[in-house]
Amino acid sequence: MRHLLAALVAACLLAAAVPARSTDVSADEAALRELKTVLWPRAYFTQDVKLLDRILADEFQSVDDAGSWSTKAEEIAWLAKNRPAYDSLTFKVRRLEIFNGDTAIVAGTGTIRGKDQSGEYVGEYQSSNFFMKRDGIWRAVASHVSGYRRIP
Repeated sequence: MRHLLAALVAACLLAAAVPARSTDVSADEAALRELKTVLWPRAYFTQDVKLLDRILADEFQSVDDAGSWSTKAEEIAWLAKNRPAYDSLTFKVRRLEIFNGDTAIVAGTGTIRGKDQSGEYVGEYQSSNFFMKRDGIWRAVASHVSGYRRIP
């Protein structure tokens, strides 16, 4: 009985020593949805390098539809020099999962609408994004885009 009591006390002390994780999953989900569906598209559409800098973690890396890799610094430099060639970009979340309160996957479909030399177009792509929560702030650490196609 003494061993059981000692084990129970040790377990309680260990549990008290482990930092609590955020249990407000709905707030985290809302923050991640806003990041991916509002803020990230806004950063690219308005060439807001400060906003993109806040969204991307320092170790961010991305793989685009052509298989090219880029870092946070390269994304920000590209954004500063390139105006969007589209009229709108929307993102529909198809998967949003949070793991251990500090790691998340947000994946879905991006839709781009614009006009070029061939006329008006709609393009679609798939994107998987990985986020880490540090000091209460979600930041993207990785992104992968695939399957870009123009929709007739």
